Amino acid sequence: MIKWKGIRWSVHPLFVLVMIGSVVTGYFAELFTLFLIVLVHEIGHVVVARGFDLTVREVKLLPFGGVAEIEDAGSIPAKQDALIAIAGPLQNVWMGLAAWGCGQLGLWDPEWAAYVWQANLMIGLFNLLPIYPLDGGKLMQAAFSYGFNYYSMMKWTSRISIGLSILMIGYALSTAFRPNTGIQLNLLVVGLFLLMTNWTYYRNMPYLFVRFLMHRDKVAVRAISRGALARPIIVNLKQPIIGVVRLLWREQYHLYYLMELEGRVVKVVPEKEIVDRYLTEPDPNRAVIELFR
Repeated sequence: MIKWKGIRWSVHPLFVLVMIGSVVTGYFAELFTLFLIVLVHEIGHVVVARGFDLTVREVKLLPFGGVAEIEDAGSIPAKQDALIAIAGPLQNVWMGLAAWGCGQLGLWDPEWAAYVWQANLMIGLFNLLPIYPLDGGKLMQAAFSYGFNYYSMMKWTSRISIGLSILMIGYALSTAFRPNTGIQLNLLVVGLFLLMTNWTYYRNMPYLFVRFLMHRDKVAVRAISRGALARPIIVNLKQPIIGVVRLLWREQYHLYYLMELEGRVVKVVPEKEIVDRYLTEPDPNRAVIELFR
């Protein structure tokens, strides 16, 4: 692991195993080219994130792409998240076109040019699969942010990603039953990695949600600065505080209307008070009426 431009750059153990295998099998040049393609892919994410004044903590390089960890990922607008995600595959577009052009102009050996543009095509398209933390999974998250509250967005992202990871594993194993073929080992390893990553993501959702809540002040500042209207959320007084706070949307500031079952509004509470009560309340299932009397 090295630190450059304030960012930790590391190679995932999965990539190290692939590199060792390339040395043994004599494909080191191809693997080194793949490493450079992945590196440039991730630099695309970093450049766009830095352009939005976001802090990139670490970049982990994987054989099929990488993961750029942004410090305040829970609070940035969905549009910025989408632009950061698509920046990686766009790097593969220009690199692939450049390799193809070099082959057509005779500057590179045709076979080598074909390998480079095909590698870029493979990495770019694979990263667009709607599986978190691939770029397609992050684009899916950004899209879900406009149709679901933040907690539901995380839940559906993890469920879909786990389901597609299982399908990937199943496909990799199914090829063993075809004539003259075997298990797609590379795809199996990647599928298992994505499955474990998303299972961990699913298990850690409560902690990720707390991180989201701790950055809600940034959402409020942006909403006030652009003169946006607060979005009302109507809840009854008997709802638990944990259920109430999970109704928050990613980019919108809210006012909570606390209502009796008869339909009478008892109190209007800004979301900051709800969030503060949730973060300090030892019992997350405590009813709202007990906290706002």
